[in-house]
Amino acid sequence: MKKNEQLTDSMFYIMSALAKPRHGYAMMNLIEETSNGLITIGPASMYTIIKKLLNNQWIYLFDDSDSRRKVYTLTEQGRTILKEEIQLRKQMVQLAEQEMEER
Repeated sequence: MKKNEQLTDSMFYIMSALAKPRHGYAMMNLIEETSNGLITIGPASMYTIIKKLLNNQWIYLFDDSDSRRKVYTLTEQGRTILKEEIQLRKQMVQLAEQEMEER
């Protein structure tokens, strides 16, 4: 990932969900539940993003023992990318909060 390139929100949610090994349905449920239903990522979008994350080597297929449910998790590179993105998003929120307080 280039220095000035950010993850899309959907990529961020999926990578966050994959900090622990999960299959697709569990990821979708976690994202929807933790956002109180505000964020939903459908199967087509999710698997398109998973393919991109696999190609970037930010996630990997954790376990292929049950072919019906593929389990994915972050690689070390993926963890690094996610940590950097978390820091960036924290800074963005901090700036927004500071600016809103100054009104």
